[in-house]
Amino acid sequence: MTENEFNALADTVFKRIEHALDETDIDYDSNGMVMEIEFDDGSKVIVNRHVPNREIWLAARSGGFHFGRQNDAWISQREGDELYAKLATLIQTGSGSIIEF
Repeated sequence: MTENEFNALADTVFKRIEHALDETDIDYDSNGMVMEIEFDDGSKVIVNRHVPNREIWLAARSGGFHFGRQNDAWISQREGDELYAKLATLIQTGSGSIIEF
């Protein structure tokens, strides 16, 4: 995939996450390249696009997770988790809120 194709797909990911978060009282800040989702206890989940590898990265207290595009989904290269499912789990752990993307 080209850099432009990746960035268009990553833009869609960020918009989808932002839309879901806008339906909650969870604080987040996004500049389009990096999103910080902050919880009441001060912990965060960071969503980052990594252009050189064409991956979306998540960082949380529990670790770092890298997601590449496979068959129209973003799949973890190590665990095989799907991006939105993993992010929902991390958000539920941090905030107690159940979120759907």
